[in-house]
Amino acid sequence: MFTGIVTAIGTITQADQRGDLRLRIAAPLDPKRIDIGASIACSGVCLTVVDRGGTSGDAWFDVDVSGETTSRTVPGMWEEGARLNIEPSLRMGDELGGHIVTGHVDAVGEVARAEREGDSWRVDIRAPSDLAPFIAPKGSITVQGVSLTVNDLRDEDDGSCTFMLNIIPHTGEVTTLGALKPGDKVNLEIDVLARYLKRMQALAS
Repeated sequence: MFTGIVTAIGTITQADQRGDLRLRIAAPLDPKRIDIGASIACSGVCLTVVDRGGTSGDAWFDVDVSGETTSRTVPGMWEEGARLNIEPSLRMGDELGGHIVTGHVDAVGEVARAEREGDSWRVDIRAPSDLAPFIAPKGSITVQGVSLTVNDLRDEDDGSCTFMLNIIPHTGEVTTLGALKPGDKVNLEIDVLARYLKRMQALAS
């Protein structure tokens, strides 16, 4: 379980295709606080730590990424040199600063617009039709592992939707979202509450 509050930006330093894809990710974390078998969200994808090392502030950890995961996430995000938003799993007693995030990617969206608006970064993202019913203005959504609030929403003729985000300077600096540009693909996870409400509505109809 996660909150969508990113604690560090990591970089893939090694990518080894075995049966699954083994990655080594460098991040400014304390390796003593990274447990073998622990879950870490990497740009919105929950992965299991299989090894770790380094020193405080200069740590690394290894994860295995299955073919199923690579097929359902942003193309090219698992290559050497890629930067990832990192969030360790929620510990009992931690502050729930964002919203409840599972680390399971629902779909890949595409950035339709990204430009300065005041001091912030205006980003519009096109979401596929199967996700559109779960996205609402002022609701929560996770983009590349970051908990965000939907500012506005436009339904498209093909059943998809375009939702608008406001990325404040701090968020743009401490995550990879400040580098988004039109055409970029992003991992999306809908609000878990919206998922259950949609299911309840379907059963009641």
